[in-house]
Amino acid sequence: MEKKKLLKNKIVDTLPVLYLETVILMVLGQFLGNFVLGIPVGIAYARNPEILNSAFLNTTLMYVIFWGIWAVALFWIGIRKRNRPILQAVGTKPQGNNWKYLLFGLVLGFALNGFCILIAWLHHDIVLTYDAIHPLWFVVVFLTVFIQSSAEELLCRGFLYQKLRRSYKNPVVAIVGNALLFALLHLANNGVTVLSVLNIFLVGILFSLMVYYMDSLWCAFAVHTAWNFTQNILFGLPNSGINVPYSVFKLDAATARDSFAYNVGFGIEGTLLADVVLLVACVLLYLWGRKHGKKSMDVWAET
Repeated sequence: MEKKKLLKNKIVDTLPVLYLETVILMVLGQFLGNFVLGIPVGIAYARNPEILNSAFLNTTLMYVIFWGIWAVALFWIGIRKRNRPILQAVGTKPQGNNWKYLLFGLVLGFALNGFCILIAWLHHDIVLTYDAIHPLWFVVVFLTVFIQSSAEELLCRGFLYQKLRRSYKNPVVAIVGNALLFALLHLANNGVTVLSVLNIFLVGILFSLMVYYMDSLWCAFAVHTAWNFTQNILFGLPNSGINVPYSVFKLDAATARDSFAYNVGFGIEGTLLADVVLLVACVLLYLWGRKHGKKSMDVWAET
């Protein structure tokens, strides 16, 4: 009986099965988020059809529906005894899950993305015009972007990464394995190219290295949030090929052009420049981690 249980666990924790499990959690989470929010939105629309013309509301809804992934993932992790140690990686037990790394991540995400946008602007690939900033809307949308970005991190760098760390002795499998699925999940996005898939893969590697060397899922939360918020909400550029109606600056899409620094269909993420920037960031973080002997907490140590 015990041998059968061990065999079953080995099969369940293989890379293909964990990929499938992660995708199912994502789909269920998005369904839950859409279904629950669809009820009040539908009621509000019935009373006032004009409400869906609001750029702020539409943008907020696009991001906030990812709360469902948080709910489903935490439920699945918490309800199964074999998954519960993963909760430690989400909380404050890891040394890197602190306010300092959270703030550092926000600054780093803005700096990396902002640098790429600056080069594209200086190269005259994009023309940006200031629209308006509403402080309350700005903060609310930022929080919804955090929900979306952190939900993706919870699944990939939280759940999948930690499950792979338990199943495979070599940490490279967890680092590369979850980044690969992260890239594959973006294949259906608008304007996807080889460079854009490589970009998503590299950013997945970067976030994984933050968990491995900095022991900080929170830092990955923050960098992902700042990266998406900067390009999509602050400067009005596509976020992995997806445009939103609300942004502080507006892109003149008619004059945008493809180059090493900008991709008309996918945004800055579909460029050689962004790939190089992320590759350099990965190498620097790897060298820093190796030099200082940094390593993440083993959430499975007591199991």
